[in-house]
Amino acid sequence: MDMTSNSDGPAQLEAACFERPSEAALFPATRATHSPRFLLLYGSLRERSYSKLLILEAQRLLEHLGGEVRIFDPAELPQPDGAPESHPKVQELRNLAAWCEGMVWCSPERHGAMTGILKSQIDWIPLSVGAVRPTQGKTLAVMEVCGGSQSFNAVNQMRILGRWMRMLTIPNQSSVAKAFLEFDESGRMKPSAYYDRVVDVMEELVKFTLLTRDAAPYLVDRYSERKESADALSRRVNQRSI
Repeated sequence: MDMTSNSDGPAQLEAACFERPSEAALFPATRATHSPRFLLLYGSLRERSYSKLLILEAQRLLEHLGGEVRIFDPAELPQPDGAPESHPKVQELRNLAAWCEGMVWCSPERHGAMTGILKSQIDWIPLSVGAVRPTQGKTLAVMEVCGGSQSFNAVNQMRILGRWMRMLTIPNQSSVAKAFLEFDESGRMKPSAYYDRVVDVMEELVKFTLLTRDAAPYLVDRYSERKESADALSRRVNQRSI
């Protein structure tokens, strides 16, 4: 017998923890009216860092699209496990991760991968702080700069990390080839198809953030975690009764 055809539902389900998706929860009547908040991370400490220059272009675009933007400076951020969590730079990063509703990650591609500088920033952002998950349900856009021909290794890696951090990574992305040719002496990006793609990515990020931010906790609410929480509550109650 196919248990899924049973009107009572599959026998394996914990009925108290199972919920059908609710349009009311997905589209709440009361919606946030403040500017969408974005945290931008870049992956190089060079004096002329092209990942930072691209992040600065992203900042200009996001602010022009109505967003509020913060850029984290990775200088003096210690290596993960190389300092206590109370380190001022770690606390600054974690506070910004909690504040924002979306992120942009931009890294150079180095040896076919994102840089350790960007990865260290992400590694310092925990999956959970007490009952708060700093990144879960927040939007993410990924970009990279290349010294040679166009590649997608770094953005593909960042997509995997975004999924691991339980973020909503938007479909579009940017990879700027021969980045040293794409910025003028003042550090501004020259008009090009690469620049147009960056505009596309930032526009899409703002749209996805406005669409999902009010329902973000509901979008990432999971049956398995509700069940685990119910089990944990049951154990605590049973322990008190012994």
